[in-house]
Amino acid sequence: MTVALMWEARAAEGRGAELLEWARAQARVLAAEPLRREILRAPQDRVLVLTWWDAPYDAELPELPEPAAELITRAVHRWRFESVEQG
Repeated sequence: MTVALMWEARAAEGRGAELLEWARAQARVLAAEPLRREILRAPQDRVLVLTWWDAPYDAELPELPEPAAELITRAVHRWRFESVEQG
C-alpha cells in the first residue's frame, strides 16, 4: 500500500522564503527515505510537503515537525491518505 503524508504551513508575514527553506531542510533529513517527496508553495506564503511511503495506512512514519512559532501564522495542518488509483 502507498501512503501519502501531507504537511502544510502558512508563514508569518514576510517569512515565506524562510519557511520554504526550513521545510526543504527538514524534508531532507527525515528518519527514513520516502518513495517520493514533493515541496510546493502557494499564495499567502503557504508551503506544502508531500511524502509517499510504501507502508500500511496506520504505520508509524517520520513527519516534519512544527516550525518555530514565530515562523508561522497558525499550527501546521497534517493529513494522511492512502493511494487508491494511479494514472
